[in-house]
Amino acid sequence: QEKSCRLSAALLGEDSEISQDQLYELLKYAALGKCHNAAQPSWCHIYHQSHLAGVVVIVLHEMSQLHFYRFYLQFKHLRKVFQHRFTLTPSTNFPVSLYGEGTNLKPQNTPQGLNSTSSECITKSSDLQCDPIIQRYGEKKQGLTSYTLTLEEQKKNDYPIEGSPGCKGYISTECDQQRTDSSPLFGLDCEMCLTAKGNEVTRVSLVDARGQCLLNELVKPESTVVNYRTRFSGITKKMLLPVKTRLSDIQTRLKKMLPHDAVLVGHSLNSDLQALEMIHPSVIDTSLLFARSEGRRFKLKFLAKAVLGKEIQCEQKLGHDPTEDARAALELAQFFIEQGPTKVAELNLEMLLTAEKLAEVSQNKAALQPQGCGFQEQLNEPPPLSKPCFLDCLQVAGQKPLLLGRQGLDSSGLCQSNLSTSNKQVLQRALEDVPLSKFSIIQFTLGPEYIASHLHAGLYEKVRSKLTDMLTIYAGPFEENFCMKSVKKEFERCGPIQSLTVVTETFQPYVCIQYEVLEAAQLAVESLNGAQVAGSCIKVQRPVTAAMLDCSVLIKELELDVENEGVIYVAGLKKSLTETDLQEEFSQLKDLETLFLPKDLQSGKHRNCCFLKFQKSQSAMDALEAINGRTMKGSELRSRNALAPGHLWRWIWQMNQSNGKQGKHIFYEKMEQLSDSEQDLRKKVKKLDHHIKKLYRSLQNNTLCVVLFPGVN
Repeated sequence: QEKSCRLSAALLGEDSEISQDQLYELLKYAALGKCHNAAQPSWCHIYHQSHLAGVVVIVLHEMSQLHFYRFYLQFKHLRKVFQHRFTLTPSTNFPVSLYGEGTNLKPQNTPQGLNSTSSECITKSSDLQCDPIIQRYGEKKQGLTSYTLTLEEQKKNDYPIEGSPGCKGYISTECDQQRTDSSPLFGLDCEMCLTAKGNEVTRVSLVDARGQCLLNELVKPESTVVNYRTRFSGITKKMLLPVKTRLSDIQTRLKKMLPHDAVLVGHSLNSDLQALEMIHPSVIDTSLLFARSEGRRFKLKFLAKAVLGKEIQCEQKLGHDPTEDARAALELAQFFIEQGPTKVAELNLEMLLTAEKLAEVSQNKAALQPQGCGFQEQLNEPPPLSKPCFLDCLQVAGQKPLLLGRQGLDSSGLCQSNLSTSNKQVLQRALEDVPLSKFSIIQFTLGPEYIASHLHAGLYEKVRSKLTDMLTIYAGPFEENFCMKSVKKEFERCGPIQSLTVVTETFQPYVCIQYEVLEAAQLAVESLNGAQVAGSCIKVQRPVTAAMLDCSVLIKELELDVENEGVIYVAGLKKSLTETDLQEEFSQLKDLETLFLPKDLQSGKHRNCCFLKFQKSQSAMDALEAINGRTMKGSELRSRNALAPGHLWRWIWQMNQSNGKQGKHIFYEKMEQLSDSEQDLRKKVKKLDHHIKKLYRSLQNNTLCVVLFPGVN
């Protein structure tokens, strides 16, 4: 069966915001594969890139996230088809930050200097035969079992072995050697300090094959600490004071976590296993995998940068991050297995290391020279490299990018030819030309009359106001001297409260509650309407305004949103619970994939709610039944299907902060007639969504399609 190309990425919480540099990484790797130093993106993973049929970027000129949520119901196709949705951080120069310098492409000219660059990327096949990697593994791609260390290799490299004299009292993971090429990989890394006993573990991290952290735990050493090695470990005396976890606890947890055919991956993993006093039969050691001559080894920091394009163990940080190191080692092993020895050898790591060392030497020389000296030498040095335009690299490779857009979009700097007079004309050209191109940028616009700054400000206020109303509920009536504390306690069980005020304009008291998340407000309406609270049978409802008349439709559509599939919201948690506590509490739930515990983005404190993502929708429904009404640490849990993806949750929080003042809600507002321009705008957006639908349906299988709302700035 033909392998299909697919994308995997984090979807919950703070991970839903990405920079344009990260988007650049994705598009560059999708377009070029391993050519021209393109590496897997740091924030997501493209599987089987070589099977990619093409890349299509649809740019909705000067439209933003604001337009998407103002016209959420009109973007019917867009929100039902595209599973991954992220907030882009603003950029001062959108085309340059996204595609690199030189985006004003002139197809007839090949950019100077690129020919030499591309020739340097290709290592002669005769040189490859002498490469230690080829000599050790051969040229053909193999499964992961070919790269696990043999028993002899483990003995030679000081790995703990069952029955060895130095391993008395060591604990076995009880995993067998029945590994296959589909056995699961786990990245492992430890930080150690020096004690009276020797090297002892102070921190352990374990990540799964998708890079998700399964374990990140501080460990209290058994013996007196002689040196915390803070510069490298990041561990201080203060950090270990409250820690009660011991090595035996970690050993037990690792035994439970690892399946019988688990393959552990690490960089000089023997040191970690020795410190853990554990024996494991199936290991891949990246310090040995990326083989060098004469027994030398590449450092993890260098390999991460040269192979993955990632900066780790930065000098600005205090000590190493074991989770970051475990993830880097894992991704290096995955890269090696997926690409094969030949592709790795072609990277010419020895040459890259030599170049890096020469650069360091020249930097040190420059730093030592007194001011005013060496000016002539500086003049002769090449200017610093700007961010390369990978669209130019495509042209060098003989793949001319397709650029289509409307006239009058000169500010974008993208469409120097192939200009059309209307979105319809752009669509017609795209339907004809996209199948013939490997990389296409298609630009649509609503027209200059719809992107004026005053219209943008009006849209923002309408979206902010509507979201605020959706987050707000009114409850009552209560008795004159009702207990506010018990009311707050009851409504807090539905989720975090932004504000709670008493409404005094009514005959009997009501309360106005504004929540921080949409799910909390909806849960309050569903579970507390008609309930007995503070001695009164109350009614719970949202504000009645013109903008809120379609609230129930919007709630239903949000619940059915493809991005919320398999995600549930759980409220009523104690704020003292950590992510690790919740992982343990919910570990029995079938197919649980991710847990996200929201934080206050200013204080960093946890909220009393969380989101759980499941691999299957049915598992999420089963979890709802299991959780609702369940008691955890003396607190009753309430749950429902998720409504707001992580990026929307973050945006709501920012809106609440920027709004600041608490405005009073009016129950019955005069019906405002929609302005002609907004009615027309809705029709335009609906038509635009139809254009995207038509273009999307014409794409070949295994095409990466990205739709961008770059905004005004």
